[in-house]
Amino acid sequence: MTETLDGLRLSRLGDDDLGLLLLIRHFELKLLELYGRGDLNGTTHTCLGQEYVPVALRPLLGESDHVFSNHRGHGHYLSRFRDPHGLLAEIMGREGAVCGGVGGSQHIHRDRYLSTGVQGESLPVAAGVALHLKRSEPGAIACVHIGDGTWGEGAVYEALNLAALWRLPLLVVVENNGVAQSTPTASQMAGTVAGRAAAFGIRHHLVVSTDVNEIRISLEGLVAEVREGRPLVAEFVTHRLGPHSKGDDVRPAGAVQAARDNDWYGRYAHDHPEQFHRLDGTVKAEVQGIVDEVAARPPSRREESCA
Repeated sequence: MTETLDGLRLSRLGDDDLGLLLLIRHFELKLLELYGRGDLNGTTHTCLGQEYVPVALRPLLGESDHVFSNHRGHGHYLSRFRDPHGLLAEIMGREGAVCGGVGGSQHIHRDRYLSTGVQGESLPVAAGVALHLKRSEPGAIACVHIGDGTWGEGAVYEALNLAALWRLPLLVVVENNGVAQSTPTASQMAGTVAGRAAAFGIRHHLVVSTDVNEIRISLEGLVAEVREGRPLVAEFVTHRLGPHSKGDDVRPAGAVQAARDNDWYGRYAHDHPEQFHRLDGTVKAEVQGIVDEVAARPPSRREESCA
Protein backbone atom coordinates (compact mmCIF):
# COMPACT_ATOMS: atom_id res chain seq x y z
CA MET A 1 0.00 0.00 0.00
CA THR A 2 1.35 3.42 -0.89
CA GLU A 3 1.58 6.22 1.63
CA THR A 4 -1.85 7.55 2.52
CA LEU A 5 -3.05 11.04 3.33
CA ASP A 6 -2.74 10.67 7.10
CA GLY A 7 -0.36 7.68 6.96
CA LEU A 8 -1.95 5.95 9.96
CA ARG A 9 -3.84 2.76 10.66
CA LEU A 10 -7.58 3.39 10.84
CA SER A 11 -9.15 2.72 14.23
CA ARG A 12 -11.78 0.00 14.55
CA LEU A 13 -15.38 1.16 14.13
CA GLY A 14 -18.54 -0.27 15.57
CA ASP A 15 -20.56 -2.41 13.20
CA ASP A 16 -23.18 0.35 13.00
CA ASP A 17 -20.71 2.92 11.67
CA LEU A 18 -18.98 0.51 9.32
CA GLY A 19 -22.31 -0.76 8.06
CA LEU A 20 -23.40 2.80 7.24
CA LEU A 21 -20.14 3.51 5.42
CA LEU A 22 -20.60 0.36 3.37
CA LEU A 23 -24.25 1.14 2.69
CA ILE A 24 -23.32 4.50 1.18
CA ARG A 25 -20.44 2.99 -0.80
CA HIS A 26 -22.48 0.19 -2.36
CA PHE A 27 -25.50 2.44 -2.92
CA GLU A 28 -23.35 4.86 -4.93
CA LEU A 29 -21.64 2.09 -6.89
CA LYS A 30 -25.01 0.60 -7.75
CA LEU A 31 -26.24 3.99 -9.02
CA LEU A 32 -23.33 4.22 -11.44
CA GLU A 33 -24.06 0.67 -12.58
CA LEU A 34 -27.74 1.51 -13.16
CA TYR A 35 -26.85 4.59 -15.16
CA GLY A 36 -24.33 2.62 -17.17
CA ARG A 37 -27.02 0.09 -18.09
CA GLY A 38 -29.45 2.83 -19.09
CA ASP A 39 -31.85 2.04 -16.24
CA LEU A 40 -31.67 5.61 -14.90
CA ASN A 41 -32.03 8.93 -16.68
CA GLY A 42 -30.62 12.39 -16.01
CA THR A 43 -27.48 12.65 -13.96
CA THR A 44 -26.08 11.90 -10.53
CA HIS A 45 -23.06 12.91 -8.47
CA THR A 46 -21.77 10.24 -6.12
CA CYS A 47 -19.81 10.81 -2.93
CA LEU A 48 -17.49 7.84 -3.51
CA GLY A 49 -14.41 8.37 -1.34
CA GLN A 50 -16.12 10.98 0.84
CA GLU A 51 -18.58 8.73 2.70
CA TYR A 52 -16.74 9.06 6.01
CA VAL A 53 -17.51 12.79 6.29
CA PRO A 54 -21.27 12.55 7.03
CA VAL A 55 -20.79 9.30 8.96
CA ALA A 56 -18.30 11.00 11.28
CA LEU A 57 -20.69 13.91 11.80
CA ARG A 58 -23.79 11.77 12.33
CA PRO A 59 -23.83 11.50 16.16
CA LEU A 60 -22.79 15.15 16.51
CA LEU A 61 -26.03 16.31 14.88
CA GLY A 62 -29.46 15.96 16.46
CA GLU A 63 -33.01 15.80 15.12
CA SER A 64 -33.52 19.49 15.90
CA ASP A 65 -30.55 20.48 13.73
CA HIS A 66 -31.00 21.43 10.08
CA VAL A 67 -28.79 19.84 7.44
CA PHE A 68 -28.27 21.51 4.06
CA SER A 69 -26.75 19.31 1.41
CA ASN A 70 -25.57 19.79 -2.16
CA HIS A 71 -25.44 18.00 -5.51
CA ARG A 72 -23.14 15.31 -4.04
CA GLY A 73 -25.44 14.57 -1.14
CA HIS A 74 -26.58 10.94 -1.12
CA GLY A 75 -24.23 10.15 1.76
CA HIS A 76 -25.58 13.12 3.72
CA TYR A 77 -29.14 11.86 3.27
CA LEU A 78 -28.37 8.24 4.10
CA SER A 79 -26.42 9.25 7.21
CA ARG A 80 -29.33 11.38 8.35
CA PHE A 81 -32.21 8.98 7.66
CA ARG A 82 -30.83 5.54 6.72
CA ASP A 83 -33.49 5.39 4.05
CA PRO A 84 -31.97 3.84 0.93
CA HIS A 85 -35.40 2.67 -0.27
CA GLY A 86 -36.86 6.19 -0.30
CA LEU A 87 -33.78 7.75 -1.85
CA LEU A 88 -33.48 5.15 -4.61
CA ALA A 89 -37.22 5.45 -5.30
CA GLU A 90 -36.74 9.21 -5.67
CA ILE A 91 -33.88 8.76 -8.13
CA MET A 92 -35.72 6.05 -10.06
CA GLY A 93 -39.09 7.84 -9.97
CA ARG A 94 -40.84 5.00 -8.19
CA GLU A 95 -43.62 4.82 -5.64
CA GLY A 96 -42.44 5.71 -2.14
CA ALA A 97 -40.03 8.37 -3.39
CA VAL A 98 -39.00 10.97 -0.82
CA CYS A 99 -40.35 13.85 -2.93
CA GLY A 100 -42.67 12.04 -5.28
CA GLY A 101 -39.89 11.49 -7.79
CA VAL A 102 -39.72 15.14 -8.88
CA GLY A 103 -36.58 16.05 -6.93
CA GLY A 104 -34.37 13.30 -8.29
CA SER A 105 -30.78 12.89 -7.23
CA GLN A 106 -30.02 16.48 -6.23
CA HIS A 107 -33.12 18.26 -4.90
CA ILE A 108 -34.56 16.58 -1.83
CA HIS A 109 -36.51 17.90 1.14
CA ARG A 110 -37.39 15.89 4.19
CA ASP A 111 -38.05 17.17 7.70
CA ARG A 112 -35.04 19.39 8.48
CA TYR A 113 -32.98 18.24 5.52
CA LEU A 114 -32.67 20.04 2.19
CA SER A 115 -30.35 19.43 -0.76
CA THR A 116 -29.85 21.51 -3.89
CA GLY A 117 -27.70 21.32 -6.99
CA VAL A 118 -27.23 25.09 -7.14
CA GLN A 119 -23.74 25.99 -5.93
CA GLY A 120 -23.71 28.46 -3.06
CA GLU A 121 -27.48 28.53 -2.66
CA SER A 122 -27.62 26.67 0.63
CA LEU A 123 -25.24 28.83 2.67
CA PRO A 124 -27.35 32.02 2.84
CA VAL A 125 -30.44 29.91 3.47
CA ALA A 126 -28.63 28.06 6.24
CA ALA A 127 -27.56 31.38 7.75
CA GLY A 128 -31.17 32.49 7.82
CA VAL A 129 -32.25 29.24 9.43
CA ALA A 130 -29.42 29.57 11.96
CA LEU A 131 -30.72 33.03 12.88
CA HIS A 132 -34.18 31.57 13.41
CA LEU A 133 -32.77 28.77 15.54
CA LYS A 134 -30.79 31.23 17.64
CA ARG A 135 -33.99 33.16 18.39
CA SER A 136 -36.46 30.31 18.69
CA GLU A 137 -34.59 27.06 19.40
CA PRO A 138 -31.38 27.80 21.31
CA GLY A 139 -28.93 24.93 21.09
CA ALA A 140 -29.94 23.79 17.61
CA ILE A 141 -27.63 24.44 14.67
CA ALA A 142 -27.67 24.66 10.89
CA CYS A 143 -25.07 22.45 9.19
CA VAL A 144 -24.34 23.15 5.54
CA HIS A 145 -22.15 21.05 3.23
CA ILE A 146 -20.25 22.83 0.47
CA GLY A 147 -17.30 22.00 -1.78
CA ASP A 148 -14.11 23.82 -2.63
CA GLY A 149 -15.65 25.07 -5.89
CA THR A 150 -18.48 26.77 -4.01
CA TRP A 151 -16.04 29.37 -2.68
CA GLY A 152 -16.31 31.05 -6.07
CA GLU A 153 -19.88 32.15 -5.26
CA GLY A 154 -20.42 35.60 -3.75
CA ALA A 155 -23.33 34.45 -1.61
CA VAL A 156 -20.88 32.40 0.45
CA TYR A 157 -19.17 35.54 1.71
CA GLU A 158 -22.40 37.41 2.41
CA ALA A 159 -23.53 34.47 4.52
CA LEU A 160 -20.23 34.24 6.41
CA ASN A 161 -20.31 37.96 7.09
CA LEU A 162 -23.73 37.72 8.69
CA ALA A 163 -22.82 34.53 10.56
CA ALA A 164 -19.88 36.31 12.17
CA LEU A 165 -21.73 39.56 12.91
CA TRP A 166 -24.77 37.86 14.39
CA ARG A 167 -22.89 34.97 16.04
CA LEU A 168 -25.01 32.37 14.33
CA PRO A 169 -25.04 28.65 15.22
CA LEU A 170 -23.76 27.76 11.74
CA LEU A 171 -21.50 24.82 10.90
CA VAL A 172 -19.99 25.01 7.42
CA VAL A 173 -18.61 21.63 6.33
CA VAL A 174 -16.24 22.00 3.39
CA GLU A 175 -15.60 18.78 1.49
CA ASN A 176 -12.46 19.87 -0.33
CA ASN A 177 -11.70 17.14 -2.84
CA GLY A 178 -9.26 19.30 -4.78
CA VAL A 179 -11.24 19.64 -7.99
CA ALA A 180 -14.24 21.78 -8.94
CA GLN A 181 -15.96 19.57 -11.52
CA SER A 182 -12.91 19.38 -13.82
CA THR A 183 -10.82 22.34 -12.63
CA PRO A 184 -8.13 21.81 -9.98
CA THR A 185 -8.77 23.95 -6.91
CA ALA A 186 -5.36 25.62 -7.24
CA SER A 187 -6.39 26.87 -10.69
CA GLN A 188 -9.64 28.48 -9.62
CA MET A 189 -9.22 29.55 -5.98
CA ALA A 190 -6.68 32.06 -4.68
CA GLY A 191 -5.57 31.73 -1.07
CA THR A 192 -7.01 29.13 1.25
CA VAL A 193 -10.31 28.23 2.86
CA ALA A 194 -8.72 28.97 6.24
CA GLY A 195 -7.68 32.43 5.09
CA ARG A 196 -11.13 33.24 3.79
CA ALA A 197 -12.77 32.14 7.04
CA ALA A 198 -10.23 34.20 9.00
CA ALA A 199 -11.18 37.29 7.00
CA PHE A 200 -14.54 37.20 8.79
CA GLY A 201 -13.12 36.19 12.15
CA ILE A 202 -14.67 32.74 11.86
CA ARG A 203 -12.89 29.72 13.31
CA HIS A 204 -11.47 27.17 10.90
CA HIS A 205 -10.74 23.53 11.68
CA LEU A 206 -8.79 21.39 9.22
CA VAL A 207 -9.48 17.66 9.02
CA VAL A 208 -6.93 15.58 7.11
CA SER A 209 -7.79 12.23 8.68
CA THR A 210 -10.21 9.68 7.26
CA ASP A 211 -10.57 8.00 10.66
CA VAL A 212 -14.21 8.37 11.74
CA ASN A 213 -13.48 8.03 15.46
CA GLU A 214 -10.63 10.52 15.35
CA ILE A 215 -12.69 13.05 13.41
CA ARG A 216 -15.55 12.87 15.89
CA ILE A 217 -13.28 13.46 18.85
CA SER A 218 -11.70 16.48 17.17
CA LEU A 219 -15.06 18.04 16.27
CA GLU A 220 -17.19 17.21 19.31
CA GLY A 221 -16.17 20.21 21.40
CA LEU A 222 -16.14 22.56 18.42
CA VAL A 223 -19.68 21.63 17.41
CA ALA A 224 -20.79 22.18 21.00
CA GLU A 225 -19.41 25.72 20.73
CA VAL A 226 -21.31 26.23 17.47
CA ARG A 227 -24.47 25.56 19.46
CA GLU A 228 -23.52 28.50 21.66
CA GLY A 229 -23.29 30.86 18.70
CA ARG A 230 -19.70 30.47 17.46
CA PRO A 231 -19.82 29.67 13.74
CA LEU A 232 -17.25 27.21 12.43
CA VAL A 233 -15.78 26.26 9.06
CA ALA A 234 -14.69 22.62 9.21
CA GLU A 235 -12.61 21.80 6.13
CA PHE A 236 -12.17 18.14 5.20
CA VAL A 237 -9.25 17.41 2.89
CA THR A 238 -10.80 14.52 1.02
CA HIS A 239 -10.78 12.78 -2.35
CA ARG A 240 -13.41 12.26 -5.00
CA LEU A 241 -12.96 8.64 -5.97
CA GLY A 242 -15.34 8.65 -8.92
CA PRO A 243 -16.10 11.04 -11.78
CA HIS A 244 -17.76 14.43 -11.35
CA SER A 245 -21.08 12.93 -12.36
CA LYS A 246 -21.52 9.68 -14.29
CA GLY A 247 -18.43 9.43 -16.47
CA ASP A 248 -16.83 12.83 -16.99
CA ASP A 249 -13.52 12.29 -15.21
CA VAL A 250 -10.75 14.21 -16.94
CA ARG A 251 -8.26 14.16 -14.06
CA PRO A 252 -4.73 12.96 -14.75
CA ALA A 253 -4.01 9.35 -13.83
CA GLY A 254 -1.88 10.40 -10.86
CA ALA A 255 -4.76 12.29 -9.26
CA VAL A 256 -7.10 9.35 -9.66
CA GLN A 257 -4.49 7.00 -8.20
CA ALA A 258 -3.97 9.32 -5.21
CA ALA A 259 -7.70 9.14 -4.54
CA ARG A 260 -7.60 5.35 -4.64
CA ASP A 261 -4.56 5.18 -2.38
CA ASN A 262 -6.31 7.32 0.23
CA ASP A 263 -9.68 5.60 -0.03
CA TRP A 264 -10.97 4.52 3.38
CA TYR A 265 -12.57 1.38 1.87
CA GLY A 266 -9.38 -0.38 0.92
CA ARG A 267 -7.52 0.89 3.96
CA TYR A 268 -10.16 -0.37 6.37
CA ALA A 269 -10.26 -3.74 4.63
CA HIS A 270 -6.49 -3.95 5.14
CA ASP A 271 -6.55 -2.81 8.77
CA HIS A 272 -9.58 -4.79 9.99
CA PRO A 273 -10.14 -7.62 7.49
CA GLU A 274 -12.35 -9.90 9.61
CA GLN A 275 -14.94 -7.25 10.44
CA PHE A 276 -14.79 -5.67 7.01
CA HIS A 277 -15.36 -8.86 5.05
CA ARG A 278 -18.05 -10.01 7.48
CA LEU A 279 -20.12 -6.90 6.74
CA ASP A 280 -19.13 -5.93 3.22
CA GLY A 281 -20.74 -8.83 1.39
CA THR A 282 -23.87 -8.61 3.52
CA VAL A 283 -24.37 -4.91 2.84
CA LYS A 284 -23.68 -5.34 -0.87
CA ALA A 285 -26.37 -8.03 -1.04
CA GLU A 286 -28.77 -5.80 0.89
CA VAL A 287 -28.28 -2.98 -1.59
CA GLN A 288 -28.94 -5.35 -4.51
CA GLY A 289 -32.13 -6.42 -2.76
CA ILE A 290 -33.18 -2.79 -2.35
CA VAL A 291 -32.60 -2.16 -6.05
CA ASP A 292 -34.65 -5.20 -7.04
CA GLU A 293 -37.53 -4.23 -4.76
CA VAL A 294 -37.65 -0.55 -5.71
CA ALA A 295 -37.28 -1.24 -9.45
CA ALA A 296 -40.38 -3.46 -9.26
CA ARG A 297 -42.53 -0.65 -7.86
CA PRO A 298 -44.90 1.32 -10.10
CA PRO A 299 -43.93 4.87 -11.14
CA SER A 300 -44.36 7.59 -8.53
CA ARG A 301 -47.26 10.03 -8.74
CA ARG A 302 -46.59 13.76 -8.78
CA GLU A 303 -49.27 14.49 -6.20
CA GLU A 304 -47.18 12.75 -3.57
CA SER A 305 -45.64 15.40 -1.32
CA CYS A 306 -42.18 15.43 0.16
CA ALA A 307 -41.77 13.43 3.35
